Amino acid sequence: MRMNLIAFFQVMMADDPARQPPYALKVASDYAWDLTVAAILAVVVLMLVRFILNYADMNPFSRPVILVRRLTDPYVNPVRRALMGFGVQPNGAPLVVVLLAILLGYLLLTLVRSLLSTAAGVTLSLTGGAAGVVALVGYLLYGLLSLYLLMIVIRIIFSWGQVSYVNPVMRFLVRVTDPLLVPLRQMIPPLGMFDISPIVAIIIIWLFQTAIAVTLLRGWQPNFF
Repeated sequence: MRMNLIAFFQVMMADDPARQPPYALKVASDYAWDLTVAAILAVVVLMLVRFILNYADMNPFSRPVILVRRLTDPYVNPVRRALMGFGVQPNGAPLVVVLLAILLGYLLLTLVRSLLSTAAGVTLSLTGGAAGVVALVGYLLYGLLSLYLLMIVIRIIFSWGQVSYVNPVMRFLVRVTDPLLVPLRQMIPPLGMFDISPIVAIIIIWLFQTAIAVTLLRGWQPNFF
C-alpha cells in the first residue's frame, strides 16, 4: 500500500518541470551510483583473483600473491572469523565478502539518495509559497524517518555479523535506535530466539512515511531518486 501511494504521487509529478530536483543533485546521485558500482566491481575482481590464485600452483611468496592478499585480507579475515564463530567452514569467505559489498553498496546508495531527495524536496518547497512551508516540514520529517530506518537496518546487519559493541559505529547505532527499539522490545515478546522489535519498528516508520506522503506532501513528490 505504501509503495503504491508513493508511486502514484511520483507519476503525477513526473511531468511537472517546476517540481523537478535541481540538476546538481541529479548529477550527485549519478556520481554516487557510478562510484558505488565501481567499488563493488573492484571487490568482485579482487575476490575473483584471490580465488584463482588460491587454486593456482603459484609461489605464495611471489609478488602478485602477496599484493592480492595484502589488498583482500582486511576484508576476508574478519568474515572468515565470523564464519568460524558460526561453525561454518571459512572457505566461502571471499563470496560472502562480495555479497556484503553488494549489500553495503545498496545501503550506501539508499542513504545518499534519501539525503539527496530530502535536499531536493527542501529546495523545491522553498519556492512553493505558503504550500511550500507545509511541504518543507513534510520533506524534513520524511527524510529523517528514512535515515532512521536505514540506521535500524544497518544495526540489524551489524548484529547478524556479530559486530562488537566496542565498535564506535555500532555504539552510535545502538545509542540512536534504542529509544525506539527498547520500548518495543519490552512490549513485544520475542519469537523463540528472534527479536522482532526491529521489524515492528520498520513497519511503524513505513506507516508514518505513508501518512506524511499523503498529508504534508500531498501534491508533492516524496522521492526524486
